[in-house]
Amino acid sequence: MKKIILEELASKHVKDVRVDEPLSRHTTWKVGGPTDLLIYPRSRDELQSAMEVVHRHQIPWRAIGRGSNLLVRDGGIRGVVFKLDEGFNSLEIDGTQVKVGGGYSTILLASMTAKQGLTGLEFAGGIPGNVGGAVYMNAGAHGSDISRVLHSAEVLLETGEWMTLTNEQLKFRYRTSILQNELKGIVTAATFILQKGDREYISTALANFKDRRRQTQPLQFPCAGSVFRNPPGDHAGRLVEAAGLKGYRIGDAEVSTLHANFIINRGQATATDVLQLIQHIIDTIEEKFGVTLQPEVQVVGEG
Repeated sequence: MKKIILEELASKHVKDVRVDEPLSRHTTWKVGGPTDLLIYPRSRDELQSAMEVVHRHQIPWRAIGRGSNLLVRDGGIRGVVFKLDEGFNSLEIDGTQVKVGGGYSTILLASMTAKQGLTGLEFAGGIPGNVGGAVYMNAGAHGSDISRVLHSAEVLLETGEWMTLTNEQLKFRYRTSILQNELKGIVTAATFILQKGDREYISTALANFKDRRRQTQPLQFPCAGSVFRNPPGDHAGRLVEAAGLKGYRIGDAEVSTLHANFIINRGQATATDVLQLIQHIIDTIEEKFGVTLQPEVQVVGEG
């Protein structure tokens, strides 16, 4: 079957297809087993053609960007993984309207809009990953999130059809959107409506967020951002620290001593190490405080 799929993709001029590609090369945690096929589409046409092949053969698939907020189990992912990067990194700014490709860096977008004196995306200056993933999960920080500024998103459905979804149609909630459960598709572009502001003030706010991120997050180690969602009225990091779990380690996976809601890879961690550490944290917080922490990171693949 794999040979047939490869031949069909080649006939559709889908050029960059990698077989049994280790996903540890494509996740910020640097862990994860292989995927059967990694497809690196370089244009909308390539992506649509590849999706049509995948859909016709009913192959399971998922999309990734920079692999942040993602934990791939050691057994990897069966089926196809689409990776959006080159070909989906356009940026157009027209007044207060910003249209950007799904593969564009979220951090770079925050910086570029700040330089134009546009306010609304300062919070995103410390969010790793790309725009498509940020829309998919309604990424947020510093009391704001994507839903506050997004106008609409261009989505390729798994049927190979294109659709433009408005902010309302995306059904944003805390760290979720309709794309996670009800409607399966890939965000290829997003349009934001921002506000004019004082360029110097915006740049200062963005710089302050970045400085705070550098000072409080273990960016020198592979990690995936915040591991747990904040429970109502509290912070996951505070609970983990209060439980005395800073520095707790399973294999090479460790609760960061800098920020307790981060798990870092000390070098040779496996996805199993990370998963076991996540479960230990959940069990400990439940036992000590009666609070059930919910992971913010997506766990995918086979054990």
